[in-house]
Amino acid sequence: MAYPFDCITDFIFVETDISPADVILVPGADHPQLIEKAVALYKQGLAPYILPSGGYKPHVGATEWSYLSNIGIRNGVPEGAILKEDKAQHTLENARFSLEVLKQKDIALNKVIIVCKACHSRRALLCYQKVFPKEVEFLVSPVVDRYGITKDNWFLSEIGISRTMTEVQKIGKYFGDFIPNWVDR
Repeated sequence: MAYPFDCITDFIFVETDISPADVILVPGADHPQLIEKAVALYKQGLAPYILPSGGYKPHVGATEWSYLSNIGIRNGVPEGAILKEDKAQHTLENARFSLEVLKQKDIALNKVIIVCKACHSRRALLCYQKVFPKEVEFLVSPVVDRYGITKDNWFLSEIGISRTMTEVQKIGKYFGDFIPNWVDR
């Protein structure tokens, strides 16, 4: 069934095919589903490293990085395969600080996988595209978060509508002024 807001669905919810990459990036959050998906991809041999990102959040009681990495280790990922970024406070910082970690570790950046909440996938992708070199290929593996929001149901609940429309607003705030920088003149 077609809805007038299908363009929002198509814009916000990004998913690509996944293939071997240099690293799995996980923008910070306290949703265990994120790191569980990253662990599954790691165990399939799709990347040698997982880089969860995120600083201290009062509602987590720790850094998002420690919350996510502890779940990864408990699920069988060796500590050496989990890289550390524990300062970021928002998605653009997740991207910026993750890139710094990858450069410091001299990790190749040809192709990366982003594991993020489904309704966060467009903003996460744009943030990493803004910060990382243009040559990097991004693959997006979205996760259904604790709210159960997907591209097929976001418009059926108040929380789904609220969180998805908040993403639309945040994309405008994050990128409205930056778009001219992406245009070759």
